[in-house]
Amino acid sequence: MTEKKPETGLTIGQLSKATGCKVPTIRYYEEIGLMPPARRSRGNQRLYGQRELDRLSFIRHSRELGFSQAAIRELLRMTDAPERPCEDADRIAQEQLEAVERKLSRLEALRDELTRMVRQCEGGRIADCRVIEVLADHKECRTAQH
Repeated sequence: MTEKKPETGLTIGQLSKATGCKVPTIRYYEEIGLMPPARRSRGNQRLYGQRELDRLSFIRHSRELGFSQAAIRELLRMTDAPERPCEDADRIAQEQLEAVERKLSRLEALRDELTRMVRQCEGGRIADCRVIEVLADHKECRTAQH
């Protein structure tokens, strides 16, 4: 009788634990093509290697930085051609940075408006509450950015 070699690779649960990415998310990334289909064990269990672990870590880190799926897909395509210039990757990162800066600007305006609203409220009755007045009439805000 021949001895069967154990199948090697990470299960989806082990991949999930190693990357901090939830199992349903890994399956979703496979469905939409960000992750390649997993190879299967004789028992039809998904198995992943170092390449898939690295790819999923890349995807997860990119998502944490706010990159869209389309941007991640484009960046992943670039990794398949490592000799190509990185100007497209730089452009994608620059666009993401600009989007983050716009969001920060809106959040700062929101913070300033909420701070002003809270400071103007002197307590007392709801009928005299500055917070309620400002929320009821957008014209009371200093900025329309939020």
